[in-house]
Amino acid sequence: MRSSNYDKHPTVNVPHTPRVIASSHSAIVAVLTEVGTPAKQIVVDVYPGTSDNELLDLLRLAFPQRRLIDTRELLKNERAIREMVQPDVTDDPVFGRMTRLELSSFFDPKKLSHARQESESTETPVIIYGVGAALVCKADVLIYADLARWEIQQRQRAGQLSNLGVRNTAESVWRKYKWAFFVDWRVADAHKRAIWNDVDFFIDAHDPKNLKLIDGEAIRAGLKHCVTRPFRVVPFFDPGVWGGQWMKDVCDLPRDAVNYAWCFDCVPEENSLLLRFGTTTIELPSIDLVYQHPRELLGASIPSRFGAEFPIRFDFLDTFDGGNLSLQVHPSSSYIDAHFRMPYTQDESYYMIDARPDACVYLGMKTGVDPDAFVAALNDAQFDAKKPLDAERFVNKWSAQRHDHFLIPAGTVHCSGRNGMVLEISATPYIFTFKLWDWARLDLDGKPRAINITHGSANINYDRDTEWTRRNLINRIDTIAEGGGWREERTGLHETEFIETRRHWFTDRVPHDTHGTVNVLNLVQGDEAIVESMTGAFEPFVVHFAETFIVPAAVGGYTIRPGAGNGGAICATLKAFVREPH
Repeated sequence: MRSSNYDKHPTVNVPHTPRVIASSHSAIVAVLTEVGTPAKQIVVDVYPGTSDNELLDLLRLAFPQRRLIDTRELLKNERAIREMVQPDVTDDPVFGRMTRLELSSFFDPKKLSHARQESESTETPVIIYGVGAALVCKADVLIYADLARWEIQQRQRAGQLSNLGVRNTAESVWRKYKWAFFVDWRVADAHKRAIWNDVDFFIDAHDPKNLKLIDGEAIRAGLKHCVTRPFRVVPFFDPGVWGGQWMKDVCDLPRDAVNYAWCFDCVPEENSLLLRFGTTTIELPSIDLVYQHPRELLGASIPSRFGAEFPIRFDFLDTFDGGNLSLQVHPSSSYIDAHFRMPYTQDESYYMIDARPDACVYLGMKTGVDPDAFVAALNDAQFDAKKPLDAERFVNKWSAQRHDHFLIPAGTVHCSGRNGMVLEISATPYIFTFKLWDWARLDLDGKPRAINITHGSANINYDRDTEWTRRNLINRIDTIAEGGGWREERTGLHETEFIETRRHWFTDRVPHDTHGTVNVLNLVQGDEAIVESMTGAFEPFVVHFAETFIVPAAVGGYTIRPGAGNGGAICATLKAFVREPH
């Protein structure tokens, strides 16, 4: 293992100087008092999961005489909300349906109307606080408290949060996450996007003990700045029952953790983004950038095909000294749309960024497997501990070496084996994994992981047998172009998948171009590389081994060259982008 130079807290330096920025409670109270004193209606809207107590304390200090309207008191009763969201939350232990509800659906119309009348007619100035506060009235001062979904998940795991409009802290962490994924975050994001340009001040609510306030103009300028240059989102790491030890060394993580299974290195739906204004760093959800600048970030065609979503995901799967992932399959596009209201599915691939000699990947069904026999064996393994699945009887097991690339179009049975370090490149709907077999083990919480044989068996493509898999899904590498000190290869993905991947080997400067679509890259070999604008539009951007970075569509032409620390050794990047539809 090399010494780590992996940056766990990448920031974007923003040249814009905020009109207002406050990073202590006393400074925030002073700002609120100054800007709020002449205002009749102060609206403090918050993302679900925000810690209310600290914010309310600040508001009471700044405005001790004001009438407070708390939106939690305006919601429908819990029973009505549970009945309303049940068709989307469902009783399935893992999956739900993307909601078509709006945030206003959670409010009692009579209570909301009364609050509007009170806020508009009373002679006493008011503060409207809480999720959906901007629905009550037009604000004289509008403040929005924001935080990323990864932080929300930590609070769910700590038993601190319920879902929107209900009291369910005692429910399982997975159910609360699923509820938020399919319902809460969907309605909250739509509401936030609707009011975004009207927000006067944003509050970074990631650390309740260290809240930060900044004017809305600065945040909007910061996001606009991001889409003019390469940047990284903030990675996060999580343990798992199959997790390994590789990332502890390479990413310089705490050695006392049991393992690290995942690194979400580019999942903008859940990652955060750090914007540095002078000496103050503001954290906000990276999905805000996708929502506010979809064309500059993604290009013209992606929003028209996928909406304002980031369709490419890069993450790490670490099984060094760990175990096999669950044997799994992803749904077809028609299946995911019909059952879960998702417009596209999780096609993916495994790129082996590192591997021990015994590393392997399970991929594709063996030739001649009887579907009924396979499903029967899966069910036997699930319900009879004396009949574990003989996976190698049904599924191909391939040896895996560093820089191998395994393509996994939806419908292909697969999993990474022990002692591999996978850079997983996939489409974004990562929650839709149908686990077929989990090697007769319990999760870290001591409970069985959810198995989805019914969903999974409906999506297995048995035509992807041994020879088909060998020819079509393993190391389909073709040289595309060459130049002085570099070579470009196409490594995937499969023709049925909408993501294209290109690998560049280089000892000198390599020309790249976004061609009007977002590029996502990882430095898969080499200690350091430098990304530069062909026109000097942005300052040189340094990346290190295993770091994922995003080049917005608006950047156009750029180059990548080895950093000074490589000593002439060959470097390699893996780049992904969305193919133009045929």
